[in-house]
Amino acid sequence: MRYAMLIKPNANVRYYQSLQKLALIELECQLEAWGIDAIPEITNIQDEPFLTFETENMTEAAWSAISRHSSVCFTAEIQGETLLPLMRNHSSYMADDLPQVLKYKGKTNSDFTLMMLHCAKAASAFATETRPLCVLDPLCGKGTTLFCALQEGHHAIGVELDSKAITESDVYFSRYLKFHHWKHKREMLSHTLVKGKSVKVISYTIAKSADEMKQGDTRSLSLINGDATKLDQLVKKERADLIISDLPYGVQHAPKEGKGISSLQKLVNDLASAIEKSLKRGGAVALSFNSYTLSRKHVAQALADAGLEVMENRPYNDFSHWVEQAVERDVVIARK
Repeated sequence: MRYAMLIKPNANVRYYQSLQKLALIELECQLEAWGIDAIPEITNIQDEPFLTFETENMTEAAWSAISRHSSVCFTAEIQGETLLPLMRNHSSYMADDLPQVLKYKGKTNSDFTLMMLHCAKAASAFATETRPLCVLDPLCGKGTTLFCALQEGHHAIGVELDSKAITESDVYFSRYLKFHHWKHKREMLSHTLVKGKSVKVISYTIAKSADEMKQGDTRSLSLINGDATKLDQLVKKERADLIISDLPYGVQHAPKEGKGISSLQKLVNDLASAIEKSLKRGGAVALSFNSYTLSRKHVAQALADAGLEVMENRPYNDFSHWVEQAVERDVVIARK
């Protein structure tokens, strides 16, 4: 059977070329994770870009995951010159608008974040599991990664040093839950760190209905106002299945510290060890960054030095793509 998956349109023509590259990589990761022997490619059908591949061993579970591809808006079976529409898995736990409504400067594209989430899961030991995973973003900003995780039905933990960003995420999510009539419980907590210090934590428990809340069929969101380099102290025993984060791009400047080591490089060095300690065995981390201010080699080496296995083989070895004049973005994925 030959499959065709239409790539979503994008108003930015140049980024659309990048999107096609990323879409192909995501599909390769998913096919490999599900053990499907197929070689995907991009095929123009009536001048529209489709991801296409052929296989006879697609399972219902595999298609359920693959058809939720972050860049796909239509799927079909190719029969001769005819496209026969195939049912996609549209079953988001929370609505797809959750990570998109809150707008702010520097916001990461939610489809790109979902791509990182899908590829990291594919690289992990939990690739084919359907249970809710724990997704952690140590530099969560105003929560795009967290809201993408909740959209997919996972639990989410975000760490952010900027208290204003935490407040905006909290206000937005609270309003969203009330507007959409979600059952939820919000708590203000604190985590005690070493030397007696503490950090503020905003914790949400959510459910689709009162019955599901009573039965414990819930998802959780934790917003922690703290320093990402102390990640292992902040999350304590709540180790993550997946860690997804968009590192600072340093577009305006990348100040130097010490012997020519930039502040961004120092951040990655300090963060890598904390990530390793906060990740479950079998879990995976995906870090995106601006390769103009951080080299792929440095990010990969920091994760390797922390004891993680960096994914160096195809399809994980080249996520590099143009975003804008000052940003050439790349992603490194590693697993524990």
